[in-house]
Amino acid sequence: MQTLIKHATIINEGQRFIGSILIDNHLISKVITEGVLPKADRIIDAEGKLLIPGMIDDQVHFREPGLTHKAEIYTEAKAAVAGGITSFMEMPNTVPQAVTIEELEKKYTRAAECSLANYSFFLGTTNNNIEEIKRLDTRSICGVKIFMGSSTGDMVVDLQEALEETFQNAPSIIATHCEDDAIIAENQAEYEKKYSEDIPFEYHPLIRSREACLASSKKAIDLAQRNDAKLHILHISTRDELDLFTQGKMSDKQITAEACVHHLYFTDEDYKTKGAFIKWNPAVKEKADRDAIREAVMSDKIDVIATDHAPHTYEEKSNPYTSAPSGGPLVQHALSALFELCDDGIFTYEKVVEKIAHNPAMLFNVQNRGFIREGYFADLVLIDTQRPYTVENDNILYKCGWSPFEGHTFDNQVIATFVNGHLAYIGGEFDESQKGMRLTFDR
Repeated sequence: MQTLIKHATIINEGQRFIGSILIDNHLISKVITEGVLPKADRIIDAEGKLLIPGMIDDQVHFREPGLTHKAEIYTEAKAAVAGGITSFMEMPNTVPQAVTIEELEKKYTRAAECSLANYSFFLGTTNNNIEEIKRLDTRSICGVKIFMGSSTGDMVVDLQEALEETFQNAPSIIATHCEDDAIIAENQAEYEKKYSEDIPFEYHPLIRSREACLASSKKAIDLAQRNDAKLHILHISTRDELDLFTQGKMSDKQITAEACVHHLYFTDEDYKTKGAFIKWNPAVKEKADRDAIREAVMSDKIDVIATDHAPHTYEEKSNPYTSAPSGGPLVQHALSALFELCDDGIFTYEKVVEKIAHNPAMLFNVQNRGFIREGYFADLVLIDTQRPYTVENDNILYKCGWSPFEGHTFDNQVIATFVNGHLAYIGGEFDESQKGMRLTFDR
C-alpha cells in the first residue's frame, strides 16, 4: 500500500517547507519538494495543513496492569494517537510494579495485543533489584526509572547504597522523578495541623515545594556526575532547578531535562478554579516558574517536552486534598496545547517539533523514528491550525472521562495520524486493523 501526502507544510529538522511524502508500507519512501508527484494507492491533499513527525512521549502512566479502573493501554494509546502521539514510553508504577524483566515483558505482550501506538516500557528501580537492572537489554527497553520522591505507587528509592549501585550499573539512560520526601513530609505535617485533610489545593506547590525539587535534582545530578551515568530529569517544575542545566546541543550533554505540558501551560492561579484536577507531582507552581521553563525550552536548557499523562478517576480526584491523587490525563490534548502556545508567540513550530520528536528520538537512541526522513518509519501527524474545537465530555477519549482542558477551545486540531505508515486516525475515526510496534534502540 502506497500513500501520498501532497502539498503539506512540513516542519522537520528546523525547516518549514512545502512538500509531499510518499509512504510505502511502513516507511517513508520519498520526501518530495519539486517535480512530478508519483502515483499512489491513496492520496491525501494536505495543502494548508502542517505535517510533522509524530510525538514520542517519554513519560506516560497508562495504569495497566492493576489500576485499569483509571486507564488501560488500549484506551490511552488510542487517545494518544488522536492527539498526534505515535510512540510512548510508559512508567513502572503499576500493580504489580514493573521491577523485574519478567513483569516488564508482560507489559510488552499486552501492548502488542492492543496498543494503536508504538510502545516501550521503563524498568523500575527499588532498594534491592540491582541484579534485574544489570540484566536489562538496552536495545529493546527504553531505560531505567528511579523515583527519588514518592508519587503514585510508592516506589521511592531512599537507600543511598541502592542509588549508588543503580547509577554505577544501569546499562542505559536513567530517568528520575526528583522530589525530597523529608522536606515534603515536614511541609505537609504543617498544613495538616492547620487544615486537617481539607487543605486548600492552592497550597500544593508549597507542600511539594521548590526546595524539595531542587534538593532532589541536585542529588541526582551529583550521583550521575560521580558515576559517569547518563541522567534525564523528568518534569522540571521550578525556575530554581534550571540553573543546574546547560544550554546547547543535547548530543553534548550527559545530563538532560524534560518539561511537561502542564508546567508549560498552567500556574498556581489555576488551582482556584481547577483544584485537584491540576494536582500533579511535582506541583504546578508560580507564573515566574512557568515562564522560566518556557524560556528554557527555547534556549535549549530543557531538551524534551512530554506529558506525564497520569489518569485517575473523576471520583478519586474529587476527594479532599490529602486523599485526592496527583496526576491527570494529557495525551489527547498535549499537541493542541503546545501549538496554541506557538500561536501565542511563546514557542515556534520548529522548536516544538524538536522537543517532542527529534530530541526524544536522539536522547533514547530510538531506531529510525522521530524525523521525516527517507527510510524512517512513517510516524506522521497532520494538523489543521485553522480548525477550532472545544474539549467536551463527549469528545474526551481517556478512560477516566475528564480533562483539565475541558471547556477550552483550541484553534488547532490533529486531523490525521499515521503509525508505521498505517493511517490509524483520520477525521475522528480510528482504523485499529494494525497495532503499533515495540520500539527498538540503537545502542
